[in-house]
Amino acid sequence: MASDPAPNPHATADEVEAAWQDPKLANVLYHDWEAGTYDEKWSISYDERCIDYATGRFKAIAGETGWPYETAMELGCGTGFFLLNLMQGGVIKKGSVTDLSPGMVEVALRNAEGLGLDVDGRVADAERIPYDDDSFDLVVGHAVLHHIPDLPAAFREVLRVLKPGGRFVFAGEPTKIGDYYARRLGRAVWWLTTNITKLPALQSWRRPQSELDESSRAAALEAVVDLHTFDPTELERMARDAGAAEVAAKTEELAAALFGWPVRTFEAAVPQEKLTWGWRMFAYRAWQRLSWVDENVLRKVAPRELFYNVMITGTKP
Repeated sequence: MASDPAPNPHATADEVEAAWQDPKLANVLYHDWEAGTYDEKWSISYDERCIDYATGRFKAIAGETGWPYETAMELGCGTGFFLLNLMQGGVIKKGSVTDLSPGMVEVALRNAEGLGLDVDGRVADAERIPYDDDSFDLVVGHAVLHHIPDLPAAFREVLRVLKPGGRFVFAGEPTKIGDYYARRLGRAVWWLTTNITKLPALQSWRRPQSELDESSRAAALEAVVDLHTFDPTELERMARDAGAAEVAAKTEELAAALFGWPVRTFEAAVPQEKLTWGWRMFAYRAWQRLSWVDENVLRKVAPRELFYNVMITGTKP
């Protein structure tokens, strides 16, 4: 880590202005900005709730054979949510975290240390991964592909660092249709929550205006860092064109997304102390039940393109 750049959580106005023309710089600034509060903002934890979520996503697309993987790398690790919870769930023994944001790598390594997990980390561009050929048995990522400018190059790099027969699993990527309705739901709930909490009786539920302004400025950069939405068939084709074998994509969350996006937006708009453990478990259990409806009812009648998330897996020949 000594040669990696330091986090920059307080970008200057000039840097932010430049980021509007440079998606990679925008990703670094945005994620360095968010790193310290990212787990709180997205209700990320490293307990049973998120262990079940992470391993459930992995099982849904990759099955349960081949566990545990001896070595795994997370691409665009953020705070380590996917890899660390997969390690706790018994999917992975030893992990490496990588992200374009130094701040995110720093937080992911701190989280890993706190959990007692065997993890190293590097600041890394997904289009030029700083590991040797044939380094890993598994490469994973969650909500990362839509941030990468040159996805074909990233898929080729993922296959390069995988050992022959190794697998990649990416989850949490927005579909084209899912992104359309989720963003509009989120904007409506943000507007409603931030306005209704101006009422005197509800002001204890209002975050300080400075925090709301900060969230709004961060959200504005999402227009730069969120580069792609996906059609599942096109995503499969891209992975195959990069040289992957056994490629399969699966979508999930329709009813769950219509519930989950308003909930996550509400949680981001109110003081965190208002969100008790009981609330978080209610939200998670409701999401689980709606996910069951998605999997067992809606999947039988709705095209896969309507669901919000797409997952993809493949192997290195």
